[in-house]
Amino acid sequence: MTDAYIYDTVRTPRGKGRKDGALHEVTALSLSAQTLNALKERNGIDGHAVEDVIWGNVTQVGEQGGCLARSAVLASDLDESIPGLAINRFCASGMEAVNLAANQIRGGAGEAYIAGGVEMMGRVPMGSDGAAIAVDPSIAMDRYFVPQGIAADIIATEYGISRDDADAFAVESQNRAAAAWKDKRFERSVVTVRDRNGLPILDHDEYMRPGTDMQALGALKPSFKDMGETMPGFDKVALMKYPHLERINHIHHAGNSSGIVDGAAGVLVGSKAFGEKWGLKPRARIRQTTKIGTDPTIMLTGPVPATAKALADSGMGIGDIDLFEVNEAFSSVVLRFMQAFDVDHAKVNPNGGSIAMGHPLGATGAMIIGTLLDELERSGKGTGLATLCIASGMGAATIIERL
Repeated sequence: MTDAYIYDTVRTPRGKGRKDGALHEVTALSLSAQTLNALKERNGIDGHAVEDVIWGNVTQVGEQGGCLARSAVLASDLDESIPGLAINRFCASGMEAVNLAANQIRGGAGEAYIAGGVEMMGRVPMGSDGAAIAVDPSIAMDRYFVPQGIAADIIATEYGISRDDADAFAVESQNRAAAAWKDKRFERSVVTVRDRNGLPILDHDEYMRPGTDMQALGALKPSFKDMGETMPGFDKVALMKYPHLERINHIHHAGNSSGIVDGAAGVLVGSKAFGEKWGLKPRARIRQTTKIGTDPTIMLTGPVPATAKALADSGMGIGDIDLFEVNEAFSSVVLRFMQAFDVDHAKVNPNGGSIAMGHPLGATGAMIIGTLLDELERSGKGTGLATLCIASGMGAATIIERL
């Protein structure tokens, strides 16, 4: 089987996902095309050099609909002979794009791919595409559907994670992200977003809130308490599924949950022969890719079984992983991951995460793979694992080995 290698990763800065965000006037098409062009130009490859573009985006309506991947190719400097595949595995879409590309290469279906994703959450509102599991009673009632925020609070309740635990984790995410930017740890991968005249629009993650402390977070009201306890009463739905819980402890709010942002990321994945042809040196080998389904009500526990499966399939143990990137959808997701594997927080998200910098749904999976690789290189570590929880009960993970 052919090995799949990462040759380069890029991401845009994350812009605030609202009307006053720096990227609000930038379309998903433009941001995607700029990301594709950055990978092409940085690596000196021709427009026909890759087999395909696999592009994740979650809310596939409006400007993000109609196979955005193909539109992005046509808007970029890649040749029109390159097709495009738009995929949706919710929050892991960007990671799944990379994993699909790697497995295509392993199977001999092409020498190279650009994979990643985009989400313009300020322009295409989350949930505006509808979702059967949320709105169709024939499945929502049978599967005890609750919104993700309620699911995060169920995790906290089930595994004894307190409000102080969640807030302290959020404060640390902010501190780490601020330190990483100050230390220029993202400099290799972040590409400035520009307008059509080439003038810079955004060159940093603008969602961050440096200086956030426990006192500030302590003043915030739980975001999901009302929807849980009053109409439509999702706590009752959860307690029907988990009768051993006396009540749901609502600990999550805007400060210890991931931010709504705009952003894109791409990864250039190829075989050894591809690198030799274009004079490129691989930065990492993709050792294992994994996806799994989980309980659709608690929903966000996927990183634990996905990681366990990735380790088992690769013949590795948790101690063989030097660094982890666990998407910070909510504080409880990462705290549960560390609890389950008894992993030192120093090894998890050392440069902060989505609580501080934001979570552009379709792009985040590719972003954290890039962040993981950059940190492995910076720290001289060897092996890393990136993983995300996924809406409706799934998990995904990727193990990479620095070269």
